[in-house]
Amino acid sequence: MPWYEFIWDDENEEHLEQHGVTPEEFVEVVCDPDRVGTSRSSGRPAAFGPTSTGKYIICVYDLLDETTVYPITAYEVEEDE
Repeated sequence: MPWYEFIWDDENEEHLEQHGVTPEEFVEVVCDPDRVGTSRSSGRPAAFGPTSTGKYIICVYDLLDETTVYPITAYEVEEDE
């Protein structure tokens, strides 16, 4: 499992909250995804996976360097998306 530093601010935390995702859920999925890809709308890196709370989410982020992640958004999706 990779190790990342996550850069949190009011803006990205509030954006996740609007979609019903916590920072902890975001970190869980990015650090241990089912699969990775890119966001269809932005072209940014994306991680897909289950959370310990039972959700299946996509996490979209900017990778600032090899170990630093700036979260952009996250929301629930169907597992086969």
